[in-house]
Amino acid sequence: MAGTLQFDLVSPERRLASVQATEVQIPAVEGDMTAMAGHSPTITTLRPGLLRAVSNEGTKAYAVTGGFAEITATGVSVLAERAIPVEEANAAVMDELIAQARAAAAAAPPDGRDAADKLVSDFVALKAATGH
Repeated sequence: MAGTLQFDLVSPERRLASVQATEVQIPAVEGDMTAMAGHSPTITTLRPGLLRAVSNEGTKAYAVTGGFAEITATGVSVLAERAIPVEEANAAVMDELIAQARAAAAAAPPDGRDAADKLVSDFVALKAATGH
């Protein structure tokens, strides 16, 4: 059996998870990554996407809007700007996040427009990944 690592997920509103996981799939800005026991120490920024933790209890998925992940050989700590269990991420919540991203993109200065448009695309993809 694969080794485990401690997985903790917190947002400003609440602690969402604290479990022993066999793997944690992270939507990093640089691209999706999977952390497992023995991973090299890494700190990464999150983009909007699905974060998944696989444990003996099954796979739990969370919609995250951004934040940071610290990965060590023995654990993954995620500090999310906002994190919502997928079962709570209904269409209205996802539409609100997309609307906020679109408003920010519309107000973005010309040199920040590409990044703002990418953020909108990430939120649209997140909505589709949650099945809404």
